[in-house]
Amino acid sequence: MPTDKLTSKQKDVLKFIYEQIRFKQLAPTIREIGDHFSFSSTGTVRDYLNALVTKGYIRIQEGKSRAIELVKEALFQVPVIGRVQAGQPVYAAEDLLGYLNLDQFVFPEPDVFALKVRGLSMRDAGIMDGDFVLIRKQEHAQPGDIVVAIMGEEATVKRLAKRGAHLFLDPANPDFRPIPLTAEVSIIGKVLQVVRDYS
Repeated sequence: MPTDKLTSKQKDVLKFIYEQIRFKQLAPTIREIGDHFSFSSTGTVRDYLNALVTKGYIRIQEGKSRAIELVKEALFQVPVIGRVQAGQPVYAAEDLLGYLNLDQFVFPEPDVFALKVRGLSMRDAGIMDGDFVLIRKQEHAQPGDIVVAIMGEEATVKRLAKRGAHLFLDPANPDFRPIPLTAEVSIIGKVLQVVRDYS
């Protein structure tokens, strides 16, 4: 795992390298990177590449024109910081369980994290026990959004619903009851994606 965060421009350079290798099966040359970003010199490109090497995102083979290699295990991961119950709420301390590789979700934003689902209260929304949900941290959501909410030190994933003047956290399984959204319940994020491992 890389230990240092990327600057915005370093992230852009890494994304360009990634896309060239992924879609063209060919690493870009230093000149191609410079042309793409309108850098004034190849020295600027080398500075960015050296930073990406130092931070653990790429390797460079000396003496080759297309010598950039991605450090695959270092790319596109977000932290799994706990478990969330898709049933009754469960304790959700931010304990690092590992990293979820998101190669298919290129360059997740810094405010995105993952939780592992337990339970079947969101079964009919396609969220099953053992799935990972990709979440963007936010305190507000619209009715219809699937959210993660905290009650004390417990978390749950549900669909936000409005009935009359009241908000509820609705399950997607008739075996579970809605939870009223009260002052003791706070939304901490919106579910962006469900990731399922079939291996």
